[in-house]
Amino acid sequence: MQFKVESRIGVVAPPERLWSFIADLASWDQWNPVETGVSGAVGYGGAVSLTERIPGLPERVVTAKVSDWTPNSQLVWVEKRGFLFTVARFYEIETLGPENCILANGVIYSGLRGELAFDKQKKAIKPAVVAISEALKAAAEG
Repeated sequence: MQFKVESRIGVVAPPERLWSFIADLASWDQWNPVETGVSGAVGYGGAVSLTERIPGLPERVVTAKVSDWTPNSQLVWVEKRGFLFTVARFYEIETLGPENCILANGVIYSGLRGELAFDKQKKAIKPAVVAISEALKAAAEG
């Protein structure tokens, strides 16, 4: 079973502009209020490392693998938390027109303990993914 927290927001910018912020992992500190110190490679199987600072939850270091990516469209990485559950982190861009798109970002919990982790963290995670959406929108439109 999967449990998802997601934020969707309209952005007045071309998808390539949004993607330029998402794909440049080293610059996330400049716009992302939650995921900082990001390093790694955008590509299948690429490793991603970052510090996650979600208000109301302990700060933690995340190490994950890119499981899917499509330039100007999506980035997904998966973090295995033991053998009991996984957390997939995603950024998706839906093109509406040459200068307009929808940005979605969120977290999907799955596995045996995914429901328990989701229940404990969902109240803190929703405002965090909304803050990320708003910050990325502001950066892309600015």
